[in-house]
Amino acid sequence: MHLCLIAVGERVPAWVAQGFEEYARRLRRPWTLKLKEIPAERRSRNADIAGLVRAEGERLLAAVPTGWRVVALDPTGHQCDTETLARHLGRWTDEAQNAALLVGGPDGLSADVLEKVNEVWALSALTLAHSVVRVVVAEQVYRAFSIVHGLPYHRGAR
Repeated sequence: MHLCLIAVGERVPAWVAQGFEEYARRLRRPWTLKLKEIPAERRSRNADIAGLVRAEGERLLAAVPTGWRVVALDPTGHQCDTETLARHLGRWTDEAQNAALLVGGPDGLSADVLEKVNEVWALSALTLAHSVVRVVVAEQVYRAFSIVHGLPYHRGAR
């Protein structure tokens, strides 16, 4: 199963890029995790933020490979625990279903994007910097991988 994190923003701190790469590198076949960065719209003092978010959303959706499941990561979405995430990803692996995970920019995702995706997930009730989401997603994908494949990384609730 191929996963692609499609995220608005190209300039992230080095530790974010390193963290994402570290967890993505740990995955083994048949799982892969790639990152596709979408340039953020330029924000100025009098910018039409809703219009900028719509434009970013259009580019996010256009970057999704044909036939892939699409999951938007948004605070309005459904929260699931790590074991549930592992079940989702395990099922998608069994079904040979690839998935794109969409992360908006600093102003989030447009309503149009949220209407067009297969699912909307919330990572946390906490507000996370959109660049930090990359590391959280990569770590949780690796944790789910370890659960599905019986690796000792995840110790879970006892």
